[in-house]
Amino acid sequence: MSALIGLFTIVALLAVIMTRRLSPLVALIVIPIAASLLGGHGLETGAFITNGIKNLAPVVAMFVFAILFFGVLTDAGLFDPVIGRMLRAVGARPAWIVPGTALLAALVHLDGSGAVTFLVVIPAMRPLYDALKLDRRLLAAAAAMGAGVMNMVPWGGPTIRAASALDVPVMEIYAPMLPAQAAGLLAMLGLCYYLGRREGRRLGIGDAVEPVSLPAIPDDAAALRRPGRFWINAALTVLVLGSMVSGKVPPAVSFMVGAALALTINYPDLALQRQRVDAHARAALMMASILLAAGVFTGVMQGSGMLTAMAEAAVGYVSPGLAVHIPVALGVISMPLSLLFDPDSFYFGVLPVVSGVSGLLGVPDAAVAQGALLGQMTTGFPVSPLTPATFLLVGLAGVELGDHQKFSIPLLWGLSLVMTAACIVFGIFKV
Repeated sequence: MSALIGLFTIVALLAVIMTRRLSPLVALIVIPIAASLLGGHGLETGAFITNGIKNLAPVVAMFVFAILFFGVLTDAGLFDPVIGRMLRAVGARPAWIVPGTALLAALVHLDGSGAVTFLVVIPAMRPLYDALKLDRRLLAAAAAMGAGVMNMVPWGGPTIRAASALDVPVMEIYAPMLPAQAAGLLAMLGLCYYLGRREGRRLGIGDAVEPVSLPAIPDDAAALRRPGRFWINAALTVLVLGSMVSGKVPPAVSFMVGAALALTINYPDLALQRQRVDAHARAALMMASILLAAGVFTGVMQGSGMLTAMAEAAVGYVSPGLAVHIPVALGVISMPLSLLFDPDSFYFGVLPVVSGVSGLLGVPDAAVAQGALLGQMTTGFPVSPLTPATFLLVGLAGVELGDHQKFSIPLLWGLSLVMTAACIVFGIFKV
């Protein structure tokens, strides 16, 4: 019964968000609470919610102060010279800009953190997309593809979970997958090039190479620019992001300190500081609310046992006779499974049982892990409502979650299928 209620909950959530029947904020709160009450958990639901919110509190704090930090630096004009030089280099060529965004996301994601990737890439690239009037869904999709393909790195969360759950050395899982990941990166660049060319034709830009200038800055915005403090702002940005990537300083702390220093350096006047905080408060409050609502959803789904029940029910339909094909089957369906299972439930709940069934027919545990890593919370994580990074991505890019999912899911699934095919071609999977 719990598995059925859990499946209905997730399907209902995706349906109402993607069809815009309810806002993500309302859906993430109302639907899981109703499911928990239907499942007979009663007042326990409050404890589930509290635990879920506690788990997300550091992410919420990081996001609020990240918005303030990047907002203040944007007001001060930090990104103006960067975007100006990029525009002069690529011209009005979306066919270069979109692949460049994906490649930048892939490089930044070498640290394995989706939140860090989106916090670095989206604020840097969004002014360029806005200047050329490019569809912001392209920005979100390109960043998602770059981060998704790279999320199978050995130190990434999915790979570490798979190795831990199956007691297989990390490099035994990852090393054979390098050709498939390379194929995924090449397919990503080709796909982004196609999307960029298509967007260029839509806007009538084509392959123009003439330099493009940023639109004129309104007087009120120009008054906030601090061009003389460019280098100190740049150094502050490197320091904040470097401390976060290093893992030695919690991300929330990095952005709290960074926001305080950015305000003090650029707007020492108290009245101006209040104005800048007020200017960015709406965006921070809206996304913080959605993130806390996501805590309600994940807290209820995990605390009520619905995710565990779904995992156990799903593996019950696996036939031992098909075990030899499980790695390929996982590669095909692993990306959409990110919409149904959070990484812990899948890798620690579903994967060990699937591996046990396939192992009876001689399929190595590493192959099962590789099939899962082709999509489950790798290419799938930037569109999954079960990961806070998805809400961070759409919030920074300024797109609706439903629009992002409808646009990006086919692209990310396509990359997952390309990598699965590469695993077959390179002999990683035996068929």
